[in-house]
Amino acid sequence: MLTTDTFFGGAPEVNASAPGRVNLLGEHTDYNDGFMLPAATPQRTLVAMSRSGDDHFHFYSPTFDATVTFARDGSAPQGYGSYIEGCIRLVQAEGIEVPPLRIYVETNLPVGSGLSSSAALEVATLRALRSLLGFELDDVRLAQIAQRAEIEYAHVNCGIMDQMASSLADQETMLFIDARSLEHRLVPLPPDAEVIVIDSGVARKLAASKYNERRAECEEAARKLGVPALRDVTDPGSVESLPSPLRERARHVVQENLRVLEAAGGVSAERFGELMDASHFSLRDDYEVSIPELDELCAALRAAPGVLGARLTGAGFGGACVALCRAGQAQEAAAIALAAYNKHGRQGRILVPVPTDRKDNNESV
Repeated sequence: MLTTDTFFGGAPEVNASAPGRVNLLGEHTDYNDGFMLPAATPQRTLVAMSRSGDDHFHFYSPTFDATVTFARDGSAPQGYGSYIEGCIRLVQAEGIEVPPLRIYVETNLPVGSGLSSSAALEVATLRALRSLLGFELDDVRLAQIAQRAEIEYAHVNCGIMDQMASSLADQETMLFIDARSLEHRLVPLPPDAEVIVIDSGVARKLAASKYNERRAECEEAARKLGVPALRDVTDPGSVESLPSPLRERARHVVQENLRVLEAAGGVSAERFGELMDASHFSLRDDYEVSIPELDELCAALRAAPGVLGARLTGAGFGGACVALCRAGQAQEAAAIALAAYNKHGRQGRILVPVPTDRKDNNESV
């Protein structure tokens, strides 16, 4: 694998990074113009960047041990390079001249765990471009361009939450996001509470196809209810008139928005945990995006000392679970939950809090 010094022949011109995100509440609400409460992860993606000195783009990632090279007017193959190319082309579409570049990507975000490694890559790339080329781009606009890059170049019809969180969130607070207006504000975590995130060890193999299916079902439910989006449903009982499975999909989205709004208004840690539990049960039963492994992991977390609530985080069908626990008990609770989960032959691992005996390249990323 190449080092940055080897790849650039010295030091790069700029470095930039961006975090992943863990969503505490508000799952599958962003593409319904709804509300979300994510926070940033300690894991990050680093993008080092320099002008290439020739007429080609050169990307390298030691994470994948993969090199991507294409001409100034060419295209990157599908893969991590397509996310980067999307960011470059959309910056060019803003009227900014982007020369051919050498780009080195390193991450300690686990790919496929539901912590949005793709958004971190996009946001870090755009931050590096902004630094290298000196153009003006505020953090909300940066998130919008990052989202478009994923939709138009990686062909993932995603909502705006991941990119907003990667661009604007931090680890100490939650970021309240209104997906329609892009209004956002930092709100405190529940008092005397900490976050746990454990990767289930199951990659999200069905997430993309089921994501598109759920999105279409929500759009059809909104059409039948006569509203622009499920965010506009004012009477939660009205969704019960819908045929199945539209009824269940809409029920989840409407109730999930209410959970986010309640939590963002300020609640106790105990109540926040109850809202997280309710969110998971809704994702499992009404939205049908959980799998047995995620259910088992959430159950193991809820049984651990000090844990107040747990839910899957991300699109579902694999990935990670997030839990809220009492302050000072996160390390112990996460270790107990992981041991209970892994004794059934699972391959879970703790992501947050970062275990003290694991570096995960945090110093370099």
